[in-house]
Amino acid sequence: MIEIDEDLCKGCEICVAFCAKDVLEMSDKFNKKGVHPPLVVREEDCNLCGNCMLYCPDLAIVVAEEEESG
Repeated sequence: MIEIDEDLCKGCEICVAFCAKDVLEMSDKFNKKGVHPPLVVREEDCNLCGNCMLYCPDLAIVVAEEEESG
């Protein structure tokens, strides 16, 4: 599961560049800073490597395994 705090994002696109699975793309919409935040477009392809979270300079991304409901 990828969670993005769009309002922390400055639109640098580092997360998109470091995603080996092309899970993220830049959104067409604007955040409160007036920049395009990333958008999760293929979450099913995510291997939870965490590169997007690790390299985000604004700490706007959290990657975590989904908890199984039981």
